[in-house]
Amino acid sequence: MPAGKLVHVILDNYGSYKHPRVRAWLARHPRWTFHFTPTSASWLNAVEGFFSALTRRRLQRGTFTGVVDLQAAINRYIAEHNQSPRPFIWTKPASAIFDALTRASEPSV
Repeated sequence: MPAGKLVHVILDNYGSYKHPRVRAWLARHPRWTFHFTPTSASWLNAVEGFFSALTRRRLQRGTFTGVVDLQAAINRYIAEHNQSPRPFIWTKPASAIFDALTRASEPSV
């Protein structure tokens, strides 16, 4: 990373960031900011599921002659997928997600 650029990292590891050594490292490296998803983040699960399906159904065992060919395969998959979209339905209330965020930001004892 170029010097002076801020680095934002999104993580879903629910425990290791609480470790004193990780907190000390972050304190010594202020340009790095870790953002943590709530435990069982349903939106992240949906995104991971989409990329898993894309990989299995279009990319795995595929042969691509270059980046443009790979991008075309991804774009075709997205276009086909969007022909019969299904909405993602939230099953966890926002209050439960915010409660998890509050708990995650509290220092462990």
